[in-house]
Amino acid sequence: MHTVIFTEQNRLSLLQSGKEYFPALIEAIDAAQTEIYLETYIFSLDEVGTAIRDALKCAASRGVSVYVITDWLGTLHIPGKMLENDLMSAGIEHHCFNPWFRHGIARTHRKLCVVDEKVAFVGGINIISDYRYDYADNREMIAPRLDFAVRVQGPLVAYVHRAMQLQWMRTGKRRLISWIRHLRQGRAKLGRVSGKSGVAGFVVRDNLRNRRTIQRSYQRALGTSRHSVYIANPYFAPALKFCRALAHAVDRGVEVSILIGVGEFWMQDAVAKSFYRRLLKKGVKLYEYRKTQLHAKVAVIDDDWATIGSSNVDGISLFINHEANVVVHDTAFAKDLRTYIEAALAESVEIRLDDFATRPWYQLWFYDVAFFIYRGLMRIMTLGDYT
Repeated sequence: MHTVIFTEQNRLSLLQSGKEYFPALIEAIDAAQTEIYLETYIFSLDEVGTAIRDALKCAASRGVSVYVITDWLGTLHIPGKMLENDLMSAGIEHHCFNPWFRHGIARTHRKLCVVDEKVAFVGGINIISDYRYDYADNREMIAPRLDFAVRVQGPLVAYVHRAMQLQWMRTGKRRLISWIRHLRQGRAKLGRVSGKSGVAGFVVRDNLRNRRTIQRSYQRALGTSRHSVYIANPYFAPALKFCRALAHAVDRGVEVSILIGVGEFWMQDAVAKSFYRRLLKKGVKLYEYRKTQLHAKVAVIDDDWATIGSSNVDGISLFINHEANVVVHDTAFAKDLRTYIEAALAESVEIRLDDFATRPWYQLWFYDVAFFIYRGLMRIMTLGDYT
């Protein structure tokens, strides 16, 4: 079984959007003395990316070893190559994840940083301005993107550091002995929660030994939920087992509220809407966040269990991409995150089952068609693993 190793006495700081995350990240980079690992899906050279790039270059000039991984698709080929040349000219090592899809369709969607093996950052925030759409560079939003990260200090940092070292090895030139060592080290193990403060675990999803770790972490928490579930996610297209876990929670009397991002991709919106009627009939409460771009991938269950990371609740994140989340068992932290989610829910539009009675038949038909296309593609791309 692939679950989570939990460690205690971690210092966890919730960071809301780039306004809190980027200054904290740059502060840690500026204080680095020996080593920095940074991994991101998007590294845009706007005002935010330029500031972080310059901080990394400054660190390298002080003799700090700096390792940067960017995704070929997320950062794009030409901007990514320009960034690579710039970084390498400053003495920074750079790896591009899966260029030209040479190793299949998987992407690294993780957003991680570890500095001096003392502080780690895990979350869903790409290196891009809060006001810029990550899929349309020339468009700006009227309100900052809603997203989260967590700064970690304590024993959990060692697990994030090891995962980043393994990713660095995976994306470089590999020998057989390195792969064997990677396979042995890359598997999550069973851990227990003691109930002490600052209890947190680091969860990764890859296509080797941790194929379903994040989904199983969600399902275990949903399966033991007692009174409340809050999920905020921009790309909502769960597989059957996840939907069943939500329905079973409602059957036990748990109040389940899901905040979904809309307005980015019309096809993605149609896929998400194809789940609405089934979940609403089960008693799940659904809300659409339309104020700005919702990019947060967070959840709080029973004010005890919380997760923050890069993984969406969809087939691509849970079954294909490389993802990384932190799972927290800490009441104060969970309540703090729930407060943010509730504030976002108050700004959102609740979707009701009655809303579908007035929608034209062809619109409902389109939702169903989008679902069947999506499910078919996921089953093909995951070789039938999407369940």
